[in-house]
Amino acid sequence: MQSQTAEFSDKGEAPSVQQIVDVWRKDLVIRDSSARQYLQWIRRFRAYLFLHKRSEHAELTQEGARRFIASYADRRGLDPKRLENSRSALYALSRVYHVVGLDPLPWRAAPKEPQPQSPLLEDYAHHLSHRRGNPPTTVHKRLAQIGQFLEHLGAGGEGWRTATLIDIDAYLVACADRYAPSTVADIAGGVRSFVRFLLSTGRISVDLGDAIISPVHRKYERPRRSLAWEDVQRLLRAISTDSPSGLRDRAILLMMSTYGLGGGEVIRLQFQDVDWEASTIKAVRPKTGVAFTLPLLPAVAKALAHYLRGGRPRDTPTRHLFVAMRTPFGPLGSSGPIRHIIVKHAKAAGITAPYLGAHVLRHSNAARQVDLGIRPRVLSDLLGHSDSESISAYVRIATETLRDVSLPVPR
Repeated sequence: MQSQTAEFSDKGEAPSVQQIVDVWRKDLVIRDSSARQYLQWIRRFRAYLFLHKRSEHAELTQEGARRFIASYADRRGLDPKRLENSRSALYALSRVYHVVGLDPLPWRAAPKEPQPQSPLLEDYAHHLSHRRGNPPTTVHKRLAQIGQFLEHLGAGGEGWRTATLIDIDAYLVACADRYAPSTVADIAGGVRSFVRFLLSTGRISVDLGDAIISPVHRKYERPRRSLAWEDVQRLLRAISTDSPSGLRDRAILLMMSTYGLGGGEVIRLQFQDVDWEASTIKAVRPKTGVAFTLPLLPAVAKALAHYLRGGRPRDTPTRHLFVAMRTPFGPLGSSGPIRHIIVKHAKAAGITAPYLGAHVLRHSNAARQVDLGIRPRVLSDLLGHSDSESISAYVRIATETLRDVSLPVPR
């Protein structure tokens, strides 16, 4: 099978079974039972490639895996959704290609940039990017918002030429039934921007922008969600470090609870951000791009060193410190995995807080600092707030401090 597959490979001979096993064994992540199942799927995959005279290198992608699974399921009369283990096997094979230097294709194709669906939206996108200076993420969001707004108008037999303030209000009221006030306010801002674009380009003659009312979203209307410091300590103690993922999770959560870092700051950390000789660590605020340096405290340094030596897979395709514990071990990418890590270990610790998002440890750290008497201006700088008044949101969850200043209940 090895030589047959090589005949149709445009990148040289495919990895042997021994090479595959050796790479998986070094990764310390794929168990022997899983490896045996994966090897069976790889043999089936290679037989499929030989039959259809296809290149293993070219087909070792998410789309190629989909084609193989569909073909196998069709021949065996199976449900493709029940063959996800085969996709994991090919994903693991892609990792082997990377380690042995066979330059695998990206597992997932790069997402296509969303394109405006009409000349009007194309002009609006150009207006946002070139006249207003909005970044691509904002342009894409506004296009999506206005696309939904125009669909709503079309469903009612209206269009942007005939839309009135009553139509806009009705749309925002309908949004309020589905979204949070902050989201509705953002949608209202998008509609307001679009209406002003129509006015500035002479497409309409009535200025409706100032009359579009957004929901009032009071700053710090609700206290930040946080954990009692005793619960934070229980959470950290509940993490088992007997596995690579446990070593990673402990380093992440200890860093977040010690420094008050958010999920976005942790997942962006790379090797060059840690200066072991100077005992410092550099991070970047995701929203502002401002870099700041923190002392690499002994407990954090120890947890991070244990993870890098015994938990982080070797030969990963990224310089990010924290990676996903499944092939091909790329960066975590978003704060979503951080939330899952917190929820997983909170459950193990018996913590049943109503909110366990990616920022809960950041908020818990801030509340702890207020309880310990740190000056608000200093804490605001540490947390990266441009507005020092932002600290008032954390004062409301500093339970020990509030207990000291509480007033007696009147009789």
